[in-house]
Amino acid sequence: MAVDVLLGLQWGDEGKGKIVDVFTQKYNVIARFQGGPNAGHTLEFDGIKHVLHTIPSGIFHSDSVNVIGNGVVIDPVVFAREIANLEKFNIDLNRALRISRKAHLILPTHRLLDAASEQAKGKKKIGSTLKGIGPTYMDKTGRNGLRVGDIELPDFADRYQHLVDKHKQLLAHYDFEYSLEEMEQEWFAGIEVLKKIPFINSEVFIHEAMKDGQKVLAEGAQGSLLDIDFGTYPFVTSSNTICAGACTGLGVAPNRIGEVFGIFKAYVTRVGSGPFPTELHDAYGEELRKNGNEFGSTTGRPRRCGWLDLPALEYACRINGVTQLIMMKADVLSGLEKIKVCTAYKYRGEETRHLPYSLEENLIEPIYTELKGWNKDLTGITESDELPQELMDYIRYIEEFIGIPVSIVSVGPDRTQTIELS
Repeated sequence: MAVDVLLGLQWGDEGKGKIVDVFTQKYNVIARFQGGPNAGHTLEFDGIKHVLHTIPSGIFHSDSVNVIGNGVVIDPVVFAREIANLEKFNIDLNRALRISRKAHLILPTHRLLDAASEQAKGKKKIGSTLKGIGPTYMDKTGRNGLRVGDIELPDFADRYQHLVDKHKQLLAHYDFEYSLEEMEQEWFAGIEVLKKIPFINSEVFIHEAMKDGQKVLAEGAQGSLLDIDFGTYPFVTSSNTICAGACTGLGVAPNRIGEVFGIFKAYVTRVGSGPFPTELHDAYGEELRKNGNEFGSTTGRPRRCGWLDLPALEYACRINGVTQLIMMKADVLSGLEKIKVCTAYKYRGEETRHLPYSLEENLIEPIYTELKGWNKDLTGITESDELPQELMDYIRYIEEFIGIPVSIVSVGPDRTQTIELS
């Protein structure tokens, strides 16, 4: 069996959590492969809204096993809160959840370093979620990190203190006040919660699942344009958010990747700083933000909104090897008389269809094509033949540009508001 991959094609917030939840009934194992509590995967069903940060989005399905892979970074404090929020659903977490021993731990001092570094940047802030993600991945690549498997070792406390002492030396270089004692108490309480969940060698677990004929879905976090290598650097996250990240984040060989589901919004959003060629600073942008409830599920910050950027979408599809596209939030565009899509850029005086090296405003100008909008409310539609012709024309235009079929369109936040296209 192959491992299918589901990931975002924009700057995150595409709706991955909802689609993983919808897909889980087809899979035996759901595995997160990168990122950490900077992710916010929103699921909505039975009138209840759920936001998951570390735990995979298949957790509400009784037949699936959910794996937090080695490429993920875990904050025990956030994890403990997530577990507490799940208690009322009577989920057997000892059966439904597994944690890789090779996943790295986010320490309180990682969060302090994140905040101190962002504060020091002043106006050049990158828009960090301040969850300690960057400093944790820095320790990972610097071979200083603390991993989940270390919890089981007799010298865990010494390993923890050794790393904290290093962090204190770094913090001394900043004009930054902090109090660590209370943060540590909560962190070690979170460690005790972590210890109640089975730790596994996740690469062995995934390979055994495939060998036994089980279906595995790798769940990505953030979005392709936030990838540390291929995103809008330096305004990116600290992990590989693209399909290749599933290989390193789970221990899966490239030739074992099957379907690659790429999720995108019918428009584009971004949280925090960084270039955004199609961003709208007018009434259209405000309307998209209002109608789409575009506020960060992790930070609560208002999302920047803009028209769909097809060159950027095509770029993301290429580097991921996307086989199927999934369009989210088509319902948010309802009522617009005209819809614009970016089909090329004017970059340093020349027209190009490819994503340039730099997307700085003074270097790039989007070139738009205008399409007809639709007035029909989509939220109650359950069959593809009920979708307005203008929406189908919009979808076909995207398919023709990208060269990949749109297999699913979402018309609302609930798992039932998901339509398969024939």
